Amino acid sequence: MALNPEFVGRVYPSTAPYRVGREKVREFANAIGDQNPAFHDVDAARALGHVDLVAPPTFAIIVSMKASEAVLFDPELGLDYTRVVHGEQRFSYTRPIVAGDDLVVTTTIESIRTMAGNDLITTRGDIVTAEGEPVVTTHSLLVSRAPDEATS
Repeated sequence: MALNPEFVGRVYPSTAPYRVGREKVREFANAIGDQNPAFHDVDAARALGHVDLVAPPTFAIIVSMKASEAVLFDPELGLDYTRVVHGEQRFSYTRPIVAGDDLVVTTTIESIRTMAGNDLITTRGDIVTAEGEPVVTTHSLLVSRAPDEATS
């Protein structure tokens, strides 16, 4: 089923605030195998001029994933999640994410197109503090694979 192209430009409501905790930052850094002291030690992060632990750059995916569910599971969009693969992800930072941040995400559908029978949907997640300070923008490309050809 083709995605509804009228959804381009649709903005989904902001998420509830996500509190970035020190242990979450450390756990994420450990999960990706990054032992940068600024991700694990508050004094090391402060020595670099940060108020608390700094999150690895890809930590933003943790915050944006919950927000993307509004798009993924919007029945009117027509996306069959069982056929979805993640095509691309990128992050554009205004400032680093640090422990103690309360972050909210607003997700926008930027484009929908079809290529070789596959539907491609690009979303943007604007991550800001609860006070509205911009932190990072995420861009995600999802591919909804074309249905398999009928076998005889």
